[in-house]
Amino acid sequence: MTLLERPQTARFEPRRVCDYSNRTCGCASGVKLLENVNYILVLLIGLLFAVAAVAGLARRFALSYPIVLVIFGLLCSLIPHVPRIPLPPSMVFLVFLPPLLYVAAWQTSWREFRYNLVSISSLAIFLVFFTAIGVAFMAKWWLPGFDWRLGFLLGAVVSPTDAVAATSIARRVGMPQRIVDLLEGESLLNDATGLLALQFGLQMVVDGTTPTLGRGLLAFAWLTIGGGLVGVAIGFLVSSLERWVDDGPVEIALSLVVPYATYLAGEEVKASGVIAVVACGLLMSRRSSNFFSPRTRLQANAVWDALEFLLNGFVFVLIGLQLPYVLAGIRGMSKVRLVEYGLAFSVVLVLLRMSWMFPAARIAWWIRTRIGHQPYQQPAANQVFVVGWTGMRGVVALAAASSLPLTLNDGSPFPQRNLILFLTFSLILVTVVVQGLSLPWVIRLLRLPRQSTGYCEEGQARHLILQAAIDFLSERRNSANGGHEVHLYDDLLHQFEHKITSVDLCGPGGDVAPLQENGLTLERLTLDTVRRQRDELNSLRESGRIGDAVHRSLERELDLSESRLA
Repeated sequence: MTLLERPQTARFEPRRVCDYSNRTCGCASGVKLLENVNYILVLLIGLLFAVAAVAGLARRFALSYPIVLVIFGLLCSLIPHVPRIPLPPSMVFLVFLPPLLYVAAWQTSWREFRYNLVSISSLAIFLVFFTAIGVAFMAKWWLPGFDWRLGFLLGAVVSPTDAVAATSIARRVGMPQRIVDLLEGESLLNDATGLLALQFGLQMVVDGTTPTLGRGLLAFAWLTIGGGLVGVAIGFLVSSLERWVDDGPVEIALSLVVPYATYLAGEEVKASGVIAVVACGLLMSRRSSNFFSPRTRLQANAVWDALEFLLNGFVFVLIGLQLPYVLAGIRGMSKVRLVEYGLAFSVVLVLLRMSWMFPAARIAWWIRTRIGHQPYQQPAANQVFVVGWTGMRGVVALAAASSLPLTLNDGSPFPQRNLILFLTFSLILVTVVVQGLSLPWVIRLLRLPRQSTGYCEEGQARHLILQAAIDFLSERRNSANGGHEVHLYDDLLHQFEHKITSVDLCGPGGDVAPLQENGLTLERLTLDTVRRQRDELNSLRESGRIGDAVHRSLERELDLSESRLA
């Protein structure tokens, strides 16, 4: 299968510079290659425009863009003569997955990850095998041609949840940070567990052998420990190298290479490339404050924000566009029956996750409080339900289903491969679209608080760093020579003292106090002043008194000031 299949009507006519009838001329193959390159570029530009436009509309109407992009791709796949764009497993695992995992790990709080490790493990490890075993038990009763081995394989394929879909939707609806931390941790680790379960399922179906418990534990131990060691080693190596480099473009280019190199290194030693990327991302995020300069950090964050958005957008559009490939191999079954199987399978997976959540949450609470001695409050029933409802599947599950071999060892066709692919695709649509769209309604119905109120860390941290600045300025003022220096210290002290009085110790107000509708504040006055400076700067450029280079330099300073204040 080629990477991009185009309809026969699409054709490009570049300028001909040789006689194609001459078989010794190499221009024909060159022009054919140029046609393919041009066609791929046109498709990529079209996809890029579609992702930007559809995501922009989604955000304009306060919708989660992964949901809208999946629907958009699905609708496009139903339009005749739309080019078919497959999603090979190699593209998912080697192109999309490493950077998305890396940026997700980079944004994950190591402290919260470590604090919630017991609860995350119950979801990322034990729930994966519970799902596979549950599907193995139920599939043989109602899915045609399935025995318990095929059922286990199907459960392993669909067991990993998607980091992007879950967390982006959760953040959009204002879900409490405690739940977001669990969902992020689960989706970071369960890819490796799901792929291990998939390996066991393939061994049972293809080879006809059942792995032993000891062998399974050893394999899992090497996947996690080996992958973690590879990720940590590369993280220390790169962070040490970064200390010798202070060049924004070079450091950003290096950061783009790191996730791919880490993933390939983890796979090369037969460990988990997923765990290696996650470990490297967590370590690099912790150490980045020491080796990134402020300017480089701003540039790198901007680049990675744009890259993350584009990769996510491409992934979700491509998921929707896979419908023709999913339906192509299914024969002898009506569309109505296929829809029934897809919906029933999705309901089964949702019920399996829900049946696990409540006892697992109580067991995790008991372990964390009685054995780990953590100050951890038992989660309420509405919180447990929302975590269960947010078990969305994504591109990893679809890639796992697509990676199944076409034949068994004896040369016979792989049993029910096309149906497995269809059921996986149906589950992704139901969990991302239906559960994603219903999540805000579920949160309101269960009266789940939209924001966490248990911690006041941000306000307290702002107060402490402002107090440190005041103490520093006071100490330096006392040793000043007087005159102009004392005036400078008094001016800065006055500003910091005003800021510290406006900090809300239990809220996000912090450095910038909420702008009131009536009444003048220092922040409002400063913001209006920055905007007046911007107007004057633009006037200077329009009148020709300054060039574009000077304008860009000063504009960046005003942008930083206004973004902080606004």
